[in-house]
Amino acid sequence: MNRRIRSLIAPAVATLVGVAILIGLGDWQLHRLAWKEGLIAQVSTRVHATPIDPPAEAQWPSLKPADYEYRHVRVAGVYDVAHQALVYRALESPHGPYAGPGYLVITPLRLANGAVILVNRGFVPEDQKGKAASGADQGETTVTGLMRSSEQRNLFTPADDPAKGRWYTRDVPAIAHAMGLTRFAPFSIDADASADRNALPEGGETVIDFPNNHFSYALTWFGMALALIGVFGAYAVSQLRAPDEGAGAKGGGSP
Repeated sequence: MNRRIRSLIAPAVATLVGVAILIGLGDWQLHRLAWKEGLIAQVSTRVHATPIDPPAEAQWPSLKPADYEYRHVRVAGVYDVAHQALVYRALESPHGPYAGPGYLVITPLRLANGAVILVNRGFVPEDQKGKAASGADQGETTVTGLMRSSEQRNLFTPADDPAKGRWYTRDVPAIAHAMGLTRFAPFSIDADASADRNALPEGGETVIDFPNNHFSYALTWFGMALALIGVFGAYAVSQLRAPDEGAGAKGGGSP
């Protein structure tokens, strides 16, 4: 086998391995794209659907977030404003007139059978914190909104302090336990917006945002695979066209 061709075997194998990995990553991103588009379509359908009854208490232990997240529901009960929790939130892109730092007002809604569902009644600005209890009728009320699972905490989320009433995540079990609740749903409900745009708390502030950059990521991986092939091709051509190092020696000697 020609010496130059032999010298290309190792780089060729490394290139093939690299290309296979890059194409695999691109293909994985295409699968993620299909999954994300399906998720967005499912959530859009749920959000805009006619409100239905939430799952019955007997179903709560077996519920999974994927089965109910963002489902539009309607439920009747009595608010317990004596046990509210305020979850700190900085509202950046409001649907209504309020923005900036403030709180999500989490209020227990006691159902006719005694069970409780935590309702996120909406947002109050920090300078209007005193209005957190407003808008909660003392008698039976009907709430429509979106079912939500507990928020996920990240590395930058401050620790909740139930003893001082400081909450930074919509953590349903933690908030329910701090309120002394026992028969509570594993989900909460984000209340729909009120007919009065200036009413507080301001409902309808559910953030529905699913970044979908998988197609561009796939193109990046496939582009890197093509670039790697191009680099190897250029290298191989340069090696095959390079002058033979022994050519001058074969001419030999002085005139």
